[in-house]
Amino acid sequence: MRNIFIFLRHYSHLLLLLFLQAICIYFIVSYSKTHQAAFSNTMNNFTGKINGQYNKVEYYFNLSRTNDSLVKANEILYNKLRNNFNIPDSANKLVVDSVRIDSLIRYRKFNYLSAKVVSNSVSLQSNFIVITGENVKLFKKGMGVVGVNNDVVGVITEVDGDYAVVMSLLHKDNSKISGKLFKGTETGTIIWNGVQPNILSLTNIPKSAKVAKGDSIITSGYSAFFPKGILIGRVIDVKPETANNNFKITFKSAADFYNLEYVYAIQSIDAEPINNILEKNKAATN
Repeated sequence: MRNIFIFLRHYSHLLLLLFLQAICIYFIVSYSKTHQAAFSNTMNNFTGKINGQYNKVEYYFNLSRTNDSLVKANEILYNKLRNNFNIPDSANKLVVDSVRIDSLIRYRKFNYLSAKVVSNSVSLQSNFIVITGENVKLFKKGMGVVGVNNDVVGVITEVDGDYAVVMSLLHKDNSKISGKLFKGTETGTIIWNGVQPNILSLTNIPKSAKVAKGDSIITSGYSAFFPKGILIGRVIDVKPETANNNFKITFKSAADFYNLEYVYAIQSIDAEPINNILEKNKAATN
């Protein structure tokens, strides 16, 4: 209490000056429309700047929630893509007005399930990605995985509890996904030589194919785990091989493996019956 009185006594003249100035400003603003408008404009600009800075800080701390919302929104939109459905042949069927629009849901072929990346490697010879999320309980070994821009990332190799392991495209020995040229019908195999991340090759493309720098490489559709037409990468170099009649095609992956935060696992409705048929055929031939 004593310190307060000392402070008031020491700065009494300054406090009195500020008090009188405040009264003067009040009377000027109250009885002069010109000064009132100027004061109001100044205060609006000041409070606008304060609110703007506050909103930036609030937005920064809500980025995680915003990202989660965007991932969920993308999941819904991806699941509405036309190539995720098998359209039924109704040529010999009677169509009536009472048929529900959403009855096509039973013809769905692919379903996108979001997940968050918790671990990722790009510098090893065999790179893996660990993902988690509420959809992991629906994941199965062999499911294809794409990034938030619907570009190929890899294939799930293991599911354990709340986590799943994805074999990245950047896997030297086993990552052999079927790909094709967007402008042609030629199909080849995607491989990584283990040297430079994000740089891969498309093999077994004959020299008769028309391919140039900048062309897109997409999934061929010869798999139950990836819909046809998903972007894998873009060609950066084309050279004829001397040992055979094929091109050596080098391309940059569409997925940015350095900055993976969220991905989508593709649930294929046809995967299980196709695998069952293949297993039966394999057992019969053995």
